[in-house]
Amino acid sequence: ASDTLVNTAGCDSIVTLDLTINRSNSATDAHTVCDAFTWIDGITYTASNTSAQDTLVNNAGCDSVVTLDLTINRSNSATDIHTACSSFTWIDGITYTTSNTTAIDTLVNTAGCDSIVTLDLTVNYSNSATDTHTACNAFTWIDGVTYTASNTTAIDTLVNDAGCDSLVTLDLTIKYSTS
Repeated sequence: ASDTLVNTAGCDSIVTLDLTINRSNSATDAHTVCDAFTWIDGITYTASNTSAQDTLVNNAGCDSVVTLDLTINRSNSATDIHTACSSFTWIDGITYTTSNTTAIDTLVNTAGCDSIVTLDLTVNYSNSATDTHTACNAFTWIDGVTYTASNTTAIDTLVNDAGCDSLVTLDLTIKYSTS
């Protein structure tokens, strides 16, 4: 565009306008994170937020308004409780042979965040014993069998107070009556 003006000497002057209009702009900065997020405004957000804004200067030297679109997902934790006899293989692939309340494993929950699992394991133990008897002619043992000869190989499995197998071996001596 041009315009004609009169200068101080009373003559016409032509002035041409060379105008550049720079534009402001805006944008949305979207993030999905676990637990907390520190944004460009220096604030650490611990909850989802779609209203925070920050003003920057764009390449043209104009304001650029950025709006945060933040989704915060949560990590979680749990305790995995087990009681086992003699040994237990947990999700970490380790076989535990003693009680344990300190083992920890990290999984990913459905929100894509860490899920910390702590093991609470009680290991009970199996045991064994020998049941020794001497009888005349015949003996009926805990397995329901009536033995008429000495026997040291019969085994029966019972459950002990801890809920684990208890192996009992018979040590039987049969003495015969003489008439």
